[in-house]
This record gives sequence, structure tokens and C-alpha cells, in this order.
Amino acid sequence: MAEKNKGLREVVNRKAAYEFTFISNYEAGIMLMGTEIKSIRTGGSVNLNDAYCRFKGNELYIMSMFISTYKHGTHYNHEERRERKLLLKKQELKKLQKRVKEKGSTIIPYRMYFGERGLVKLEIALGQGKKTHDKRQSIKEKDNKRAMARLNKIRL
Repeated sequence: MAEKNKGLREVVNRKAAYEFTFISNYEAGIMLMGTEIKSIRTGGSVNLNDAYCRFKGNELYIMSMFISTYKHGTHYNHEERRERKLLLKKQELKKLQKRVKEKGSTIIPYRMYFGERGLVKLEIALGQGKKTHDKRQSIKEKDNKRAMARLNKIRL
């Protein structure tokens, strides 16, 4: 049996985990155009590295997320870096909006994937920027973990 969603498995913004400390995570739907979803399903490139989230009124939008154009699209093809509305419950939006007003808090698009029902989902995280010494600590922990994995591999 053929796999239903062979294009996008998962796109992760690894840089975000290095730059920010995540406080809480949310799963959001995205309003996409037909050519965008077709591009994602056929394996078109998606990039979250430059993306960020912003409130417009009481609605949350993701800005500057890259989805490549659909190869077989006509003049109705989408803009690659257009703003896209995120779909969350009202209470989640109010909570996020209140938390973002705090100093240093921001909403980071972290991971994009297909949900259980075959819909594209975006995991967003409420986070605070790390200081330089926190980043050094993250690098040190990652190096220690890698060294331990090497030692365990050698012992086997």
C-alpha cells in the first residue's frame, strides 16, 4: 500500500531550539492555498528558519515561511513567503497574546508535519531568548551527550 503523505515528513527549525528556551508548545493548523498543499505533498521545499509569528488584531499569523511554488501550477500559484493565518482556539490565542506582551517572550514556529487526519500542522512554541552563557551550556550538553554515545558504541 502506497504511503499517503510521501512529500513532507517533518520540517524542524533546529536553530530555534538553540536560540530560545521553550516555555510551552501548541499545535496549530495553517490556512494554506491549494497550490501550497500540493507543493508540500509532492515534496516541495519548506523552510521555517526565517519564519516568525505575529498577532494582527486577535488573529495569529506566520510570516516569512517559505513554501516552494507548485511545479504544475498556473498563474494561480502562491507567493512563496506570504503571511498565513494560524488556526488556534480562542482561549489559546488570548493566553498567547497575554504572554507575548511580557518582556522577552515570543512565539516561534518550531516544527511542521502532517497530523493524524492528513492535515498540515505547525507546532509553535512560546519562548524566551537565551543569553550567551545559556547557549554555551547547550553546546556543552550536546557535546557531552555525543561523547557518551561514542563511548557506549565503542564498548559494544
